[in-house]
Amino acid sequence: MTEVLTQLFIGGAWTDAADGATMPVDDPATGEILCHVADAGPKDARLAEEAAVQAQQDWARTAPRARSEILRRAHELILERTDELAHLMTSEMGKPLAEARGEVAYAAEFFRWFSEEAVRIDGGCGTLPDGRNRMLLTRRPVGPCLLVTPWNFPLAMGTRKIGPAIAAGCTMILKPAPQTPLSSLALAGILKEAGLPDGVLNVVTTSRAGEVCEPLLRGGRIRKLSFTGSTGVGRLLLAQCADAVVRTSMELGGNAPFIVFDDADLDVAVDAAMVAKMRNMGEACTAANRFFVHRAVAEEFGRRLAERMGALVVGPGTRDGVDVGPLIDRTGRGKVEELVADAVERGAQVLVGGRTPEGPGCFYPPTVLTDVSPESRLMGTEIFGPVAAILTFDDEDEVLRRANDTPWGLVGYVFTQGLDRGLRVSEGLEVGMVGLNTGLVSNPAAPFGGVKQSGLGREGGRVGIDEFLEYQYVAVPVR
Repeated sequence: MTEVLTQLFIGGAWTDAADGATMPVDDPATGEILCHVADAGPKDARLAEEAAVQAQQDWARTAPRARSEILRRAHELILERTDELAHLMTSEMGKPLAEARGEVAYAAEFFRWFSEEAVRIDGGCGTLPDGRNRMLLTRRPVGPCLLVTPWNFPLAMGTRKIGPAIAAGCTMILKPAPQTPLSSLALAGILKEAGLPDGVLNVVTTSRAGEVCEPLLRGGRIRKLSFTGSTGVGRLLLAQCADAVVRTSMELGGNAPFIVFDDADLDVAVDAAMVAKMRNMGEACTAANRFFVHRAVAEEFGRRLAERMGALVVGPGTRDGVDVGPLIDRTGRGKVEELVADAVERGAQVLVGGRTPEGPGCFYPPTVLTDVSPESRLMGTEIFGPVAAILTFDDEDEVLRRANDTPWGLVGYVFTQGLDRGLRVSEGLEVGMVGLNTGLVSNPAAPFGGVKQSGLGREGGRVGIDEFLEYQYVAVPVR
């Protein structure tokens, strides 16, 4: 494994924080400190902003093909270093190596996808209806961007934002989560090697997010914020963007319903539940949160799911044969413990799991609860852990009403062998994405995002680059 990068990346150079501050990066499997990285402050943010602003004009003029080729080279470099990047990711956030390798491939694909979109930015030309003017419509980069990424998919969430920004011709400042800065710094090194000009990407790792981000958003030179994280933080950032009318895209929280009808193929439904619930130890905004299972099949579904969940091996992500790594930190595990305890107090039955193991690390066992009260706290919040809470329902109208009874609307899952019912329920769900008889919806070629308080805008797909582009209309008189 090559040297771990621990400094800020500003203007194409690696540098310590201006005040010399550092912050620890912990291994959630052991609680031990892996290393210390630079802890940026306001002065570092200003330097990164200046670098991005100074690079913007030249980068916007760079040929689309040149931007495309940089992304394609970076895609290839990421894949060449799959094992190295997977080990780095597992060390800082805990997911098993097999999942980490999958994320590396997923992350690389965003660069390939947007390398292809970079050369397809188009406009239009035509005569306006009154015949007096021709309309010339062009698209231009929105300008310097602030990209804020979460800890749960530290590499893929970076490439999902950086890819379209590069393709569109935007410069950027990336602020990764303080728990997982190493993957982002490694990505910056790869992009530099791939030929990205100095100042186009700047990475500021920090534990002082408010001191770093707020001045950037209120200052007026940053023209775009792309944020993935909690709805609460998203609201705060939206308020900070208001002064300078900063363009925003937000991928916020979720409370995904997983609906199993009485005609569902239970083998398919249980397989999908394992993906939708246990991907990344349940620490995903797309994770199935509320399992609504028809009363006629609820007992059998719960039995099968508990059997599968109970067979999973829990341990450090670097150990062979491990299926479930640790949660990100003790705060995250404590939240899961409290939610399960509350559900049990309200009458839920524990089919498997439910008890925190002794020893080091932030582990929590895969857990299945049945007879869950709708009043339980875990019904109204993201669990962000390996806990499946099963409720029963009797008819389609009832389950749609209950599934939509939430301020969030990111994703939903529907299982039925009836095509008409599947499409009808999918259309009735107030969500941005639906998995119909599948537990995995994320794909770089598909638009990712939600409705209601789950966010604004879309990432990925053909529309993903639109978030980083503005239209300009030029009227040309007809002579």
